Amino acid sequence: MATRQEVLDWCAQTLQPHLYKDYAPNGLQVEGKEEINKIVTSVTASKAAIDFAVKEGADMLLVHHGMFWKSEPLTITGWKKERIATLLQHQINMAGYHLPLDGHAQLGNNAQLAKLLDWELEYLCGEQDLISVGRLKTPLTLAQLGRKIAEVLQREPDVIGRENKEIKRIAWCSGGAQGFFQTAIDAGVDAYVTGEISESQYHLANETATAFIGAGHHATERYGIQALGEAVSKHFGVTECYFDEPNPV
Repeated sequence: MATRQEVLDWCAQTLQPHLYKDYAPNGLQVEGKEEINKIVTSVTASKAAIDFAVKEGADMLLVHHGMFWKSEPLTITGWKKERIATLLQHQINMAGYHLPLDGHAQLGNNAQLAKLLDWELEYLCGEQDLISVGRLKTPLTLAQLGRKIAEVLQREPDVIGRENKEIKRIAWCSGGAQGFFQTAIDAGVDAYVTGEISESQYHLANETATAFIGAGHHATERYGIQALGEAVSKHFGVTECYFDEPNPV
C-alpha cells in the first residue's frame, strides 16, 4: 500500500513536470481515496478507461491524456461531468502526465518507442527538447521500416516517401507532433516518425529528402504510461494493470 501523496510525490520527482511548459495540468486532476493499493493505467482518461478502473477496483487511474486542457471550456458538463462523477462516486484518484511522459529519458513515450523499434538516440532538439534524433541500428528501406512499425505497434502507419529510400538517420516524437516535421527536415534525417499527419506534411515529405511516417497518436503513446505504471508498482509494491482502448487515430 502507498498513500496518494506518496505516489504523486514520486511521480513528480521522477518526471520533473516543472521543467515543461505544458497546456494541461500534470499530477492529480481528480481526488479520490487516500490509500492506493491498485492502479490502472491508460493513455486517456476516457469514460471507458474510468469504467474499467471501477470494474478493477482501482484506487488510482494514471494517464497520459487527462481531462483539463487550456483550449477547452471550464464548465463541467456533458461528457466531462459523466467522467468526473464516476471517479468521485468510486473515490478513484485520476492523475495525468502529458509532456513530462513524452520526454522522460527512460519511461517516456519517445524512449519506449526507441526501445521497441531498436533505434539509437543521438541527441534531443526542437521545442522543449521533445524531438529525438538518432539512427536505426540496422538500416532499412522506407517500406521495410513501415512494415516493422506496423508489426510492432499493431497499426498500419501512413508512410509518405519513396518506398525504396534507405533509412539510416531518423527523428521521432510521439503523439500529435506533425508540426515538428520541419525541424526534423532541418536536422537532415532520412525519416520522421510521429503519431499523426496533416495535409501539409504529405507535400513536404514528397518535396524534401525526409520521409514522413504517421504511426498513430494512440499507438505511439501506449508505452510510456505502461512503463510509468510498472515503475510505480515496483517502487511501492502496489498492483497495476493497463487498459488498452482500441483507437485507430
